[in-house]
This record gives sequence, C-alpha cells and structure tokens, in this order.
Amino acid sequence: MARKIPATVITGFLGAGKTSLIRRLIEQAGGRRLGFIINEFGDLGIDRGIIEGCGLAACDADAIKELANGCICCTVADDFLPTMEALLDRPAPPEHIIIETSGLALPKPLVQAFNWPTMKARVTVDGVVAVVDGAAVGAGRFADDPAAIAAQRAADPSLDHDNPLAEVFDDQLACADLVVVNKMDLVAAADRPALLAAIGARLRPSVKQVATQDGRLPLAVALGLGAAAEDDLAARPSHHEIDGEHDHDDFDSFVLRFGGVADPDQLTERLGALVVAHDILRIKGFVAVDGAERRCVIQGVGARFERYFDRAWRTDEPRDSALVVIGLKGLDQTAIRRAMAT
Repeated sequence: MARKIPATVITGFLGAGKTSLIRRLIEQAGGRRLGFIINEFGDLGIDRGIIEGCGLAACDADAIKELANGCICCTVADDFLPTMEALLDRPAPPEHIIIETSGLALPKPLVQAFNWPTMKARVTVDGVVAVVDGAAVGAGRFADDPAAIAAQRAADPSLDHDNPLAEVFDDQLACADLVVVNKMDLVAAADRPALLAAIGARLRPSVKQVATQDGRLPLAVALGLGAAAEDDLAARPSHHEIDGEHDHDDFDSFVLRFGGVADPDQLTERLGALVVAHDILRIKGFVAVDGAERRCVIQGVGARFERYFDRAWRTDEPRDSALVVIGLKGLDQTAIRRAMAT
C-alpha cells in the first residue's frame, strides 16, 4: 500500500500567529515539497499573500490553495475535499500538506473529513497544532470562571457580549496534538508558569505545550507527530457536538482600501486608535509605503501591531494598500472608513 501523505492542521484564534508559524516552517523546508490550504476570514487573500511573499522555493504558488467561501469546518464537502483532491492529483503531489484554518474554525469536523472514502487511503492527519496567543490568554480573554470574567469586564468591553469565542478556544485545544503558546515575549517571566499550567489543564493527557515568540518553532517539532488524528476522534471532545450549532454570525469583516502611506508609524497609531474606539479584534493586510520598493505587511491583534517588508511589488499589481478589519457583530464600518479618510 502506498504511504499516506501526512497533513498538519494548524488552528488557533484570530491573530494567534498561525501564518507566522507557517512562514517559519517554510524557511526550514529544506527542499521538501509542501502543499498549503489557507482558509481566510474576509475577502482579501492576506494569509496566502504572506506565504507567497516568503520568496522560497517551497512556496510554490500552484500548491497554495485558498478557501475564501466560508469557514473550512462548515464547507468541507463543497470546498475542502475538492481542494485536497486537486493537491493530491498533482503530477508531483506534496510530501506534506499544511492546512491553516480560519480563527473561527472548529478543527474536529475538518479532521472527520479525512475519513471520507476519497481521503482515507491517500492522506492522514499527522497532527493538529493549536496556536495560542499567550499574552491574550494571560489577560483572561478566554477565562471560563465568572469571577475572572467580572474582573476583566472594565478593561475588556467584549466581555459584555455573550461571546462564543471561549467555546471555539476550548474546541481547538481539545482537538490538539501539540499546543504552541506564542507571543511569550509579551508575558512577564513571573506569569509564564501559571499561564502554561492554566492552558495545560484544558488539554488531553500527553498533549505537550511549546512556548514561542513570533512563531519560531523547529520543523521537526511541528511536523512528524504521527497522530493519525482521524482514527482518534472519540478522544477529542467538542462543544459543537454538545450544542449542535456553530454560529459565525457574531462577527463582521470588511476591507479598507487606500493609496500609498508616507508615514507607516502614523498609520499604525491611527489603526491603534480605531481598535480602541471600535473594539476591533484583528487588522491585517498590505500597505504601500511611499518610496519603498517592497510591500509592507501589517498585522494587528488588539492594540498590538507589527510591520515588516516581505517582497518587491510586482509590475502587474497596483501599489495600493488593503487591510482586512475583523470585529464582533455590529462593527461600525461607516465610522471606521470615515476616520481613515480624514
């Protein structure tokens, strides 16, 4: 029997660092043929563009498939399975497939799809890797304890919402074979043991945690787990199975488009002010900086932003800026667009 192609599912909440982790893995590919399925939230291909912009041979544009028609766990039959078959049927199929889910995806329905007859004999889930924003979790953003939620309410207005994010977070951890606690450089050293202990209490026995910053993880740690997760579904509980629903209607997203930027520091300050004023969860995209020959990537989680230049602008693309803005339902797009235009 031919060896099954391993696939790694990388899951995690918005802005946890999934795409950064994938870029780090690509840098270590060493000639290995990788295939990618990227499930975006929003209608601008930011994550695909970031991966393509790494400039390495492992970033074969034809082997990067984007699913932008909705959450991957809800479009398995219509989108995911045909996309997987297209990758597997290539003349030189990938040696390993990396699947980045949207921040809202439940991993278990995706893992179940690997038991479909068209998949079962050809591919296996090498492992589910859950990426966690350590700084956010350390701030109690996903606390289940009502007392902890009350203590955070004054500092985090989103806690006033009946927020399903805690259940999504639980499902991602419950399905994981490895948990990457990212952005640990933003967590005080004295607070790290308690943070890791709190996350560890949510995990299945034998599931390990790795503390990182900027998604820096050895490829040998993330790939080659050999979990065959599709054969181990009963051990991976899910709120979705208990509640019978997975509601994405609690979120809005839209794209801000504008021209070149003379001062990226000023832009970041303005975006930070918008995040505070409108309770924005996530901002990510590309910016054209006046006088710069390379494209600038902006990634924002809450009020924290990072920027870097990834690749030169192509001659066939306009040098414009585009940012995806993601927030809870009721995001005031008009006010945000007006503030960016002034």
